[in-house]
Amino acid sequence: MKIRIKRVKSGLIAAILCGLLFMFFLGIRLDFFQKETHYIPSPLDAKNISEKAVKISENERWMNIFHQNRKIGYAYRSFKPENNGYCISESVYMRINTLGTIEDIYIQTNGKLRSDLTLASFAFDLRSNIFHFKCRGKVEGEILTVFIGEQKSEIPIGKELYLADVVMDAALISGMEPDKTEIFLVFDPIIMGQRPVHVTMVGRETLNIMGRRQNTKKVSIDFMGASHTAWIGEDGSVVQEEGFMGIKLKRVSGNEALSDLPVVPSQDLTEMASVASNVPIDRPDELTMLCLKMTGIKENLFLDGGRQTFENGILTIRKEYIPEPSDIYAGDKESLIKSYLQKPTPFIQHDHPKIRKKVSELISTDNPLPAKARKLIAWIYQNIEKRPVLSIPNALETLENRMGDCNEHAVLLAAMARAAGIPAQIEAGLVYAKGRFYYHAWNVLYLGKWITADSLMGQIPADVTHIRLIRGEPDRQIDLIGVIGKVKLEILEQSR
Repeated sequence: MKIRIKRVKSGLIAAILCGLLFMFFLGIRLDFFQKETHYIPSPLDAKNISEKAVKISENERWMNIFHQNRKIGYAYRSFKPENNGYCISESVYMRINTLGTIEDIYIQTNGKLRSDLTLASFAFDLRSNIFHFKCRGKVEGEILTVFIGEQKSEIPIGKELYLADVVMDAALISGMEPDKTEIFLVFDPIIMGQRPVHVTMVGRETLNIMGRRQNTKKVSIDFMGASHTAWIGEDGSVVQEEGFMGIKLKRVSGNEALSDLPVVPSQDLTEMASVASNVPIDRPDELTMLCLKMTGIKENLFLDGGRQTFENGILTIRKEYIPEPSDIYAGDKESLIKSYLQKPTPFIQHDHPKIRKKVSELISTDNPLPAKARKLIAWIYQNIEKRPVLSIPNALETLENRMGDCNEHAVLLAAMARAAGIPAQIEAGLVYAKGRFYYHAWNVLYLGKWITADSLMGQIPADVTHIRLIRGEPDRQIDLIGVIGKVKLEILEQSR
């Protein structure tokens, strides 16, 4: 089957990715500093923190959430001692404008902590206007076992793993000396992954909070290259934070937090995160080569390799060709390729009966690999409604709900391709639409060599305005957080 290649409206291809990154980062920031205690550890306590009980009293906090000084939500957090450890509960409500669509988001996180504040178990619940995602997990030794419905996954972890909500509590009891950086490994259910957070005290400042002046400690927090600033009040709790994508949090009373929200937030987050193009691109799907200059990038990005060549700040992307049908397991590539077809992941459930059944309806076992890929892409392109959603990209739910943005399309194609015997990964980066480059996610399929494919746009190979920044499983997308708002592009050459 030949796919008719065409462009969809920019509102459909612009990535919701930045919204998911925003939610993840917000989860880290909300409760870094919400602690009510005057316990000051001795140097011996700080050195042996993991072996000693932490004394933190019961407390609760309300925070208003702002985007460009306009309220878009609030958060409530309670923290109390329980059974030789602690119990933490956090509720977050946000009204988000992304791709011109207003979404109400509700996030509930409940956690059980050990006496040293490390994670023992958690339950996570995210609801939006359309989708509902729930998961729970428990730490046993160096394994975090996570359940999404009846699906079980085991994640190897470090010895000291924290929920994002309690990182600053741990940092404060470890000393928080000026210009000293504390590093903590945090887990967040939104990506089912672990990442380090760097916390540094940088100075002091006086702020007006809840009607009175407070002397605060100013703290810098670095997460994957993205930084923001927080101010710790006189009681040891957060009073204000500023940073990623113009987001600001401020401590308020419960009554103020629960007051009415505006109907429309101040600016579309997806548009705000996009990158301007210096020249327009006409009919991008017809280009065979794109050459551009890039600045503001990070070392851990995957810019060079395959169809992309990156040297001295210049990126060249050449359109691929699909090879003739061949044995993808030939030669020394066998172990590499098989690794992408074996163990399912929490969000790419290629072994699920519903996914396998749909794949068997669409392809025949004797179809060549390129034909299988085209049929899967065509079905997803024609049958999954293209609309922005704020949820956790999940292949099985996307198949059942038949809607989603680029993230949902990418996880579903990855699952269906793997079920069909085609190794598949997810790529994320930027794609061109009407004068700007938007954050976006798509796939790469192994058809004798790795070929880019975009099921949201119905393209295989994907056009050369797809600028790959990362490749891997869905949790890799969080690595883009350090480049959002920093990347600059200048198109030098384009050819057909």
